[in-house]
Amino acid sequence: MKSALWLLVGIGLGFLAADQVNRTAKGRLFFEDVNTTIRRFSDAAREGYRSGDAESQAGSPPGMSPA
Repeated sequence: MKSALWLLVGIGLGFLAADQVNRTAKGRLFFEDVNTTIRRFSDAAREGYRSGDAESQAGSPPGMSPA
């Protein structure tokens, strides 16, 4: 239980620190860069999943889903 409390305290302090950094111009640019990078990564992962799913379904008989 004590570790869960420290985890929550750490998360709270992290949010407070991020808020303070985000109040500066350089901090906003940093977080915009982080958001752009995460968005690009998630878009690439989504596209890879969709193309892999389409390839696996193209090789299965009609009406059958791959195992």
